[in-house]
Amino acid sequence: MPVTKTKYSKVPLKQFVLPATLIAVGAFGSSVDGMRDFHLISRKDSVSQIRIDDYLEWGMLGWVFMCDIVGMEKHSLTDQFVLLAMAEGINAAAVHGLKNNIETTRPDGRPYSFPSGHTANAFLGAHMAYKEFKDSSPVLAYSGYAIAGFVAASRVYNNRHWLADVAAGAGIGILSVELSYLIYFPIKNLIIRKSGNKTANNLFLAPSIQREGGGFYLSYRF
Repeated sequence: MPVTKTKYSKVPLKQFVLPATLIAVGAFGSSVDGMRDFHLISRKDSVSQIRIDDYLEWGMLGWVFMCDIVGMEKHSLTDQFVLLAMAEGINAAAVHGLKNNIETTRPDGRPYSFPSGHTANAFLGAHMAYKEFKDSSPVLAYSGYAIAGFVAASRVYNNRHWLADVAAGAGIGILSVELSYLIYFPIKNLIIRKSGNKTANNLFLAPSIQREGGGFYLSYRF
């Protein structure tokens, strides 16, 4: 875990414009009077379900590691694991917090519509790949957005979400990644500088994801 040179001495406000805009559009479409019944798009009476979005939601969390195989990533595999775990933690807290407190109805009549968790996870994975490959491979950097866009479109097509839900979900996924990059590296560098390089070389930190839940795996070699 070497010290990582970053450009985050100042908060990069411009990087928050896109996710803030998407979340604002979603909130507007979901709550403003006169749009509450439609949420920017009307419901469908019946539809033939597309199920692939249930798999792509979680598959996109590993998209950056797939890109690592063929591209030149910006940060180490360990950094990427921790960044992904932090982003998913922020994302899950935001999505489920809003779902449980806002309690909007889905187009098919089920609860917990706003925001779209599938879309949030998909755009989280896509945006992390963008952060890692935007300087080395534009094709890889933007590749995930097409898949994430398909997930968002399928949620609307499947009558599971309003357009407002997927707009907000995309914004939350992107915002979660930006916050994880903003928070992680200053904390990591502070720990390394305080503990010394010898300690850092013997320290391994990675996320641990199991069926019962998730957390962090920490090991130290004496």
